[in-house]
Amino acid sequence: MGRVVLVIVGAMLAAGCLSSDPPSGSPEALRRAQSMVPADTRLAGLYAQSCKQCHTLADSGAPLTGDRTAWTPRWAKGVPTLLQSTVNGLGGMPAGGQCFGCSAADYEALIHFMADR
Repeated sequence: MGRVVLVIVGAMLAAGCLSSDPPSGSPEALRRAQSMVPADTRLAGLYAQSCKQCHTLADSGAPLTGDRTAWTPRWAKGVPTLLQSTVNGLGGMPAGGQCFGCSAADYEALIHFMADR
């Protein structure tokens, strides 16, 4: 019986069912998104001015900052694709994410921060 439980738990871990990350869109994921701030002061200012409004609002349609579950399928597309989507806009996100002072390096750093990667 003990071996069966270990096999089941192992399979669940492998499938990501027992992740330590809060479920996507959960109150915990929302609280985490609302509390996260980039360590770099300049990047924190850009984030607060341009990204935070949507990426900390559960109903915006944008993946929450730090919500690895929501970011995983996006992350799988690769940083160049995410950067292109950011610069050109995608869905409800306007081109450049309304960050008029962001460089490509800034966008990339913000993507890494928000995706918690």
